[in-house]
Amino acid sequence: MTYPWPPLVPGDADEVARRVAAVLEDAWQRLADRQAAVLRAFAENWRTPYVIATLAEFQTAIADFHRAVDTEAQAFVQRQLPHLYEQGAEHAAVVAGGRFTWTLLHGDALQALSADSYGDFLRRSQEAGRMAEQFYRAARAAARRELPQLAAGNVTARQAARALADRLAADHQLSYVIYRNGARVPVRAWAEAATLAKSAVAYNAGTLNRAREVGVLVVEVFDGADCGWTSHQDTDKAARTLRSVDEAAEHPISHPRCARSFGPRPDVHPDTLV
Repeated sequence: MTYPWPPLVPGDADEVARRVAAVLEDAWQRLADRQAAVLRAFAENWRTPYVIATLAEFQTAIADFHRAVDTEAQAFVQRQLPHLYEQGAEHAAVVAGGRFTWTLLHGDALQALSADSYGDFLRRSQEAGRMAEQFYRAARAAARRELPQLAAGNVTARQAARALADRLAADHQLSYVIYRNGARVPVRAWAEAATLAKSAVAYNAGTLNRAREVGVLVVEVFDGADCGWTSHQDTDKAARTLRSVDEAAEHPISHPRCARSFGPRPDVHPDTLV
């Protein structure tokens, strides 16, 4: 069964993030459902050919998940990022003067942002896929080595088959993704957070590059009152401070769901910054 989604339409960053997260969560849930089918095959009908067939369906679901990530990542970087970058640049143009146009400077900046965002989505997808592949390999090995040893039909064999299914389920949970640093994150959470972060970076990059393009070298920071400059916990609070464009470009956001934005200050010379 397929679950078609309409093409991603550029728009509000929160709405797009929710859409991307929903698509990837749907694909991951289908993968989890196929894992459940494999486990049922082990526990209830432990004939090796049947189990191998359900494993083939699970492997297809892994490929479907990676395809969903690739499709959404490409749509996001090709449609949403240019939209947000342009919004940020037009915001700067209102304050700093002039009219925004897609010059070589902005094209190169967007290309770099797109490559970084696409690569980040694929890296996250690979971490998720790594867990699914581990289950696939473990279940396939069990199907080839352990299932043939179970005596057909008796109570002991039935109990052993269920114990095998329980062991695989406990060792290979797919309710969240476990990253190499040990963090456990649901697919929906990382997809939404990553999309929001890249959206904010793109918007702010448009603002900062347009400001730099017209010679404005200082911006005012708009952020949550408690948000630090380099991280949320940083004691150097960001809100309503003045920063150079170069500083702002180094820290366009300080955490994944950061609400930071910048306002060009053509009236302030960078030499006056402390």
